[in-house]
Amino acid sequence: MSAITVDQLKEALQKGERIQIIDVREPGEFSAEHIPGAVNMPLGEIEQRLGDMNSDPIVLVCHSGERSEMACDRLTSDRETKVLEGGTSAWQQAGHEVLGCTKTRWALERQTRLGAGVLVLAGTILSLTVAPAWIYLAMFVGAGLTFAGATNICGMGLLLAKMPWNGPAATCQTTPTEAKQ
Repeated sequence: MSAITVDQLKEALQKGERIQIIDVREPGEFSAEHIPGAVNMPLGEIEQRLGDMNSDPIVLVCHSGERSEMACDRLTSDRETKVLEGGTSAWQQAGHEVLGCTKTRWALERQTRLGAGVLVLAGTILSLTVAPAWIYLAMFVGAGLTFAGATNICGMGLLLAKMPWNGPAATCQTTPTEAKQ
């Protein structure tokens, strides 16, 4: 696996080098914030969709670099492929702008984890303090998570994706890192 630093990528882009930036995160995460010019190609789809891309060198990006490394390991491409060290997080820490096209700043996966955690905790506490039957809430959420893990279909994630705060923003905005801190 070959890596590229944020500074090296920024310099190459400023020089006008032809580089295809592929963000391997899920669409909700990508919409919340991504490097301008990046194309969203989720990790689970990258092997099938990469053939549709041009032959420019590829830089794989995710939030921290872990999923990008996994994607790089999966690919058997003849073209130059690099992973952005530190991912979008490092890009922002370096003070570079990101593009956001949704109202929320939380990734859908994070919202789902929070929702599931709150429901399990509430069901457990209520079963201990109010009525034992509340334990079924925790069991229902556990069954849903098991189903989601086995089938890659998450009912809570699908429901959260339809919430108004996860809808598209009126316009996509380039956001400087300083404004977000």
